[in-house]
Amino acid sequence: MLNLTSASPATMFASILIFLVVIGFVISLHEAAHAFAANRLGDPTARLLGRMSLNPAAHIDPVGTVLVPLVLLILSIRTGSFFLFGWAKPTPINPFNFQHPRRDTAIVAFAGPASNFSLAILLSLIFRLIPSSLVSSILLTVIVLNLILGIFNLIPIPPLDGSKILAGFLPKEAAASFSALESYGPVLLLVLIFILLPILSPTISTILSFFLRVFAGVTI
Repeated sequence: MLNLTSASPATMFASILIFLVVIGFVISLHEAAHAFAANRLGDPTARLLGRMSLNPAAHIDPVGTVLVPLVLLILSIRTGSFFLFGWAKPTPINPFNFQHPRRDTAIVAFAGPASNFSLAILLSLIFRLIPSSLVSSILLTVIVLNLILGIFNLIPIPPLDGSKILAGFLPKEAAASFSALESYGPVLLLVLIFILLPILSPTISTILSFFLRVFAGVTI
């Protein structure tokens, strides 16, 4: 991946700018996949609101898509340990438009991480064909960002996609009780980031390393 610890200020500025463009696209792909899946399953809500688009302007949350990832990137450069987290505006869906609300909501939720894994696989194929260069370094960075976003969102804690996927498999009453936790989403997310994530980090790193070996043939 890109190593900015000894880069010149101009190179670092350009790299951070590229990073913000990339993270904007990656998150937009994730949210657009939700919108596309919902539309295919009968709910046009997100499409009618312009969210079935790869244009980052349709999905960007100024804090979650720009400020938080930028701060974390700068901290990663200073500390030498890479950690990324961010979010976009949630893609709105109306489950009552689905023929099978619980099942289809789970499918729509899975579409986001699936899009990131799919892009990671595609870019990994290109990465394997390109000799070591700045381009391959950028590709590897984008691959890692997609895998991290995909893996992280599969954690079954509201408001992450994994919680909606899990609710689709739970018995109806249990799913209703579990889904009620969505109202505590911001608090649960803070608990996840500051308390659970340090515990889960070794597992996430192991999964990330496994996918990188399988897809791109590299280890980090």
